[in-house]
Amino acid sequence: MIIDSLMGRARASIAKRRHYNRLVAEIDSFSSRDLADMRADRSEMLYQVHKQIYG
Repeated sequence: MIIDSLMGRARASIAKRRHYNRLVAEIDSFSSRDLADMRADRSEMLYQVHKQIYG
């Protein structure tokens, strides 16, 4: 029972990390021009992604 709980938390943590890495890679793929066109700030986007995923 304890091992199942640990494994479940580990899987959830790995899934969160994969999702986070995917979003960071997408944000990093934007050029400065793309960000300017969207009127977005890369650091703010990364902050919001981290906040959304990890709370």
